[in-house]
Parts: sequence; C-alpha cells; structure tokens
Amino acid sequence: MTTANDLSQLTAKAAAFIGGEKGLFIDGEWRAPRSGETLPVIDPSSGREVGRIAQASADDVDAAVASARRALEDPAWARMKPHQREEIMLRLAELIRAEAPSLAEIETVNSGKLIANTRLFDVDLSVHTLRYMAGWATKLHGETMDLAVPYAPDMRFNGFTRRFPAGVVAAIMPWNVPLCQAVWKLAPVLATGCTVILKPSELTSLTALRLAELCDEAGITPGVVNVVTGTGEVTGKALIEHPGVDKINFTGSTRVGQFIAEQAAPAFKHYNLELGGKSPLIIAEDADLEKAIPGAAWAIYGNSGQNCCAGSRVLIHEKHFDRVVAGVADIAASIRLGPGLDPASMMGPLVGAAHRARVAEHVERARSAGGEVIGGEIVEGDGSYFTPAIVTGLDHGHPTAQQEIFGPVLCAFPFKDDEEALQLANDTAFGLGASIWTRGLATANRYFERLKAGTVWINTHNILDLSLPFGGTKQSGVGFELGREGVMSHTVLRAGVMLVDE
Repeated sequence: MTTANDLSQLTAKAAAFIGGEKGLFIDGEWRAPRSGETLPVIDPSSGREVGRIAQASADDVDAAVASARRALEDPAWARMKPHQREEIMLRLAELIRAEAPSLAEIETVNSGKLIANTRLFDVDLSVHTLRYMAGWATKLHGETMDLAVPYAPDMRFNGFTRRFPAGVVAAIMPWNVPLCQAVWKLAPVLATGCTVILKPSELTSLTALRLAELCDEAGITPGVVNVVTGTGEVTGKALIEHPGVDKINFTGSTRVGQFIAEQAAPAFKHYNLELGGKSPLIIAEDADLEKAIPGAAWAIYGNSGQNCCAGSRVLIHEKHFDRVVAGVADIAASIRLGPGLDPASMMGPLVGAAHRARVAEHVERARSAGGEVIGGEIVEGDGSYFTPAIVTGLDHGHPTAQQEIFGPVLCAFPFKDDEEALQLANDTAFGLGASIWTRGLATANRYFERLKAGTVWINTHNILDLSLPFGGTKQSGVGFELGREGVMSHTVLRAGVMLVDE
C-alpha cells in the first residue's frame, strides 16, 4: 500500500501555492501576522509539513473586522446594484471553475481527501453554490400592504417592508469540506450585501486563502471579504467575542456552538450554528437490500466518515440484521486505503494523527464494553490511516453509539418494529440528518413525520441541494444554510408606515 501523496504529480500552480508564503487577507491586501507567528500545514497522507500559514492574533482580527465594517458602509459596495453583485458572483464562479484542477489538488494535499471528492464536493459544488446564490441578489424584496389602524379610522396608511444586509459576518468553517464550506458562507454574504471575515480551520486553510485571491481577481470591493487564519483558541475566539461582528455563521462542534451562543446572547448577535450529528440510517423490513446495504456503507465510509450528517448509526429490522452487517463488513473490507492523489484509492487518511487517536479511542471503548468490532484498526506507517469499522452488540446508550466520532465507525442495532426503530432513531442529543430505506410510501411518510432531524432522506443519504435548507434540531444547531432560508438569514427586516394624503 502506497500511503503518501506523490507531490511531484501536482500542477505547478498547486505546488507553488502550497509551498509559498501566506499571510492574512485584510482590506484587499496581504499582510503578515502582527506577531510573526505561523502554523504548519500537514499532509495527512504522510504526516509531513508541506507549508505554513499565519497565526492571526486578536489585533489582526480587530483589523479584519474594522475593514469589513468600513466596506459595509463604502458606497462602492453599499450602493452597488443587485445585478452588479450577481455579476461579481458569477465572475467568481467562473474563476473557481477555471482553477478547478489546482484547487482540487491543494485541497487533497491539505485535507487528505480523495481527489475525485475535492473536485466534486469542494470545487464543482462551490461553483454551483455561487451560481445559485447569485440569482438571489436580485430577488431580495419586501411587501406592501394596506393598513387597518382601527384607532385612526379617518386616516389612511400604507405599510411596507424592506430587507437590508445583516452587517458584518464572522464565518467560521470546519476542516472536512473546506473550500465548499467557505463558499457556502461567502455566497449569501455577497448576495445580500453583507461583508465577511472568513476563518478556516487551522488544519485546512489553504483553499480559503486561494479563494481570497480569486475574490480580489473577481473585483470584489476591498474589505468585503477578509480571511484570517489561526487556531480556534486564539483567532476564532477573538472573532466570536468581537463587538464589531453582527452575525456569526459557524459549522463545527456542539461545544464551540454552545460557546458562541453564550457569547452572542448578551450582545443580541444573530447566529447560525450547524453542529454535530449522530444520524440514523433505518433499514425497514420492506427495504431493497441491494440498495440499502451499499447505501449504509457509503453513508458512513464516504470521506472517511468525516461528514457531519454521516449515517453513523444503522438501525436494521431484525429479519435483515445479519445479512446487512455482513454486507457492510464485506464492503468495508474491500475498501482500498491510500493517498488522495492516487485515483485507485477508495478512502483516504483521517485529517490528522490527533483526530485518528480520538477515533481509535472510541473504538477501543466499544471493545472494552463488550462490543464486537470488525475493522477499526490504526494502520502503521506514514499518514493518519484508519480502517473502516462496524460495531455490534453495544448498548444504545454507550458513548460510542451516542457521541459524534467523525470517523469511519458504524454502530449497528436491530429493531423489531417501527415504534422501536423510531425510539432508537430519536434517542440522541442530535438531530441533523436521518434516512429511511423502504419500498412503502406510507412507511416513508410515517418516518418523515416522526424523525427529529433537519433533513430526512428516503432511500438515499447525504444528498444536499442548494435549493433546500440545511440545518439541524436539538444539539445539531440553530438556523439553516442554503435555500431561501439561508439567504434570508443574512438580512434584517425593516417595516415602514406611510401616511397617505387623500
């Protein structure tokens, strides 16, 4: 097994960017961090350093927020016509499309993901996101209405509403889909006329920095888009606590989401939180197993299980339990681990050694509790590889079955009827996604109505579309990204009343 990416395969543009000097993008300029501190960029396939990024301090964050505030009130941006914002977004989409090969390579080296996935889900989906959201720039309208005003019967009033930009947005992204998450957060900002400070994960910052260069090339007004890199404990915390931020858009852990809510409440800041998940995948008695078995396998093993709505709990009708477990185990055993740049690889490494250690700890806790584990082993040698696992025989309340692992670990449970399946499915602190696999329309409707999740898939899993809102319930978050809801959450509504002279 070849474990390390062959960096000699990279295009010259990708290689130069990965190894080149990187600063902070503030007010349309590249700046060195005031502290001079930097952080390593690690290739997860080898564990080796391939570059460095800036560590932004609180002072750097302050400069980025000030830049975004100035741009929000700059007539060049504030008075820009909606169709002009649309044109800029479409121009940025085309620049990303043109840079697709190098962007995918940069993302693969930085994140460990398969090159096919970084091309499809980071680059191509980013292009589609910008194109979809660009259309909203010219469709942000209010309403007009005749008012009753019963206490002034002899006077006539018209009422109307308008939508305005929510203001300066702090957008904090995770490391699992780095470029696409950055664009998901950037696109509604541009469509609505807000301004933004993007803070990528310190593990996967490279494509956000390249995105900043493309924003500049697209002609976006300086200060509208700022990118600061650094750790969550320093850079992220300074951004969350900054009084000049009007809205926080965060994707990541529930723990950090709770901190954001605590910090935002006293200042009445707006926020969207897309947090953790422990999504159930339910295989009903009448399911088509030829589709459900591979569906269950790739719902958890896709992207090495590093998906917020991965199907990490599979609930199987007892009649099919042994067959489904054996089928998923066979697929897991057939998965070829390898570096993301190798087109023969079916699953890449986890994002880093520290994360792999946390995933492995969950598996060991399951073994110690009497669970039967197939797979789930650390691969010795270079890189942070971990074999896909399926766990049976655990109590459903065990931490491995309840906590988000964010790795290729599937917990399987049998159920005897729909009531038990629904009880198990909803028996979690999370509520991001869920899927039901069935041939029956009535069964599908019954589960759709009773599953406590932001998205319910039927005979599929992990399918997202830009026109559908994406978000969760319970500890999976607050608010939505994508769709109309994702756009409108970046606006504030203002009501007007006008006296009509008769």
